[in-house]
Amino acid sequence: MNLEANLNSQMFFTQKVGDIQSRDIRICDPSTPVYKVAQMMAQEKISCLFVGENESEIQGFVTDITLRDSVLAHNLHASIAVGEVMDRGIVHIEKTALLYEALLLMFQTKTRYLLVKDKGDFVGMISRNKILTSQYQGPFIFIQSLKQSQDTAELAQKWRHVPNMVYQLVEKGLRAQIVNQIITTINDIITLRVIENTIRDLGPAPASFVFMVLGSEGRSEQTLVTDQDNAIIYEDKANEQRELVREYFLEFANRVSSALDTIGFEFCKGGFMAKNPKWTHSLSHWKRNYEAWIQESTPETMMKYATFFDCRAIYGDFGLLDELKDFMDTHLQNPTERFFINLGTNALQYEPPLTFFRKNIKTFKIDGEEHFNVKHTMTPIVDLTRLFALKHRIFETNTGKRIELLQEKGVFTPKEAKELSHAYYYLMGMRLEKQSLRIIRKGKKPVNYVALKELTKVQMVTLVEIFKVIKDFQLKIKVEFTKNIF
Repeated sequence: MNLEANLNSQMFFTQKVGDIQSRDIRICDPSTPVYKVAQMMAQEKISCLFVGENESEIQGFVTDITLRDSVLAHNLHASIAVGEVMDRGIVHIEKTALLYEALLLMFQTKTRYLLVKDKGDFVGMISRNKILTSQYQGPFIFIQSLKQSQDTAELAQKWRHVPNMVYQLVEKGLRAQIVNQIITTINDIITLRVIENTIRDLGPAPASFVFMVLGSEGRSEQTLVTDQDNAIIYEDKANEQRELVREYFLEFANRVSSALDTIGFEFCKGGFMAKNPKWTHSLSHWKRNYEAWIQESTPETMMKYATFFDCRAIYGDFGLLDELKDFMDTHLQNPTERFFINLGTNALQYEPPLTFFRKNIKTFKIDGEEHFNVKHTMTPIVDLTRLFALKHRIFETNTGKRIELLQEKGVFTPKEAKELSHAYYYLMGMRLEKQSLRIIRKGKKPVNYVALKELTKVQMVTLVEIFKVIKDFQLKIKVEFTKNIF
């Protein structure tokens, strides 16, 4: 509770008016009859309407309270011109002002609405209720506000608040796995809103389907460096319907991916998106994919497609993915030997950045400064837990939960599980902190590399010990899966 209260306070006193989703200014002419004003407000579901010739010449405003106190209470005729009963106390605030300044101004002027100005022009309006009940009250109310977002523009604006929220959570000591869950939940809800809006615009789907996410989102381990990794499975249909069904889902996927890109989830550079025709298919087609990956495995296919073993359903008929996982389970009971050899080789693709004598961090230079890639450092943990999970037919996708289940099965000792989990989430916490700070303080896109000069001596020592833990686990993979100790 104290964490949430502190977070609310911090966020409220640092956010600006321009950060909040302001509403468009709705205007009516001063000569408009009051009953028509009431009709406009009812039709558009708004509680405030401004009065004037245009947005540059606003003379006043009318609210629900105005209609009650100035018209009904005085038994005035409904055809009276709104200009005769409007409130004239127009108050405005600059877009760059802080939210708490806007709220204080509302209390001082006894108004519930402010016009928002930017470079001399009115660009929108905000209400006192909007400020008090907006997303700035914390992650859970923020998540609730996402569910009520109406369009892509509003979702994009809200997504821009996430880095500051993440930094505050990390700074206050919230565990990295919880922060991951919050980011993942936010991403899921944004995607769900986009899907719902797309179906509303495109029409109902012609077949049952499931929209699934892959990679870090499929593992519920989202950070602020995020692109799209998703796919669609739809039910098998009769021959005469196949083209119609496929045409719908490809158009659907294209619209969803385009909207997500607009919001801030960039297109996947590797093309692992539902908008790619290769990753929108019927259930039977998907079964053939997985059968080929398991039974005809090559090092190249594992490098490319291992992420598809981290799939999670977020919308539609979850039973389709359950059926696919049952199919995977059957084939993993008797896979070819090379499947796990290749999966093991994939888990050795990235080595911890340790120098030869395992005493220092191996780095690369960017603009003359020493860095290491924290994502590449974490990747071996993701890969090796996936490898052991599939070997023991565990279909949980989250890395932390995979480690717990592997310990329960006796695959990892309690000490190994604790070391691996602590290593992973220590790196995750550092990654989230550095990404959010880069966005907040530098106004730049987040990245996955960390400058050594930003680390304390304690962090440096901790990282070296973490890299040793990962290195030891990779040796275990070499012996157990690749039959290679060198």
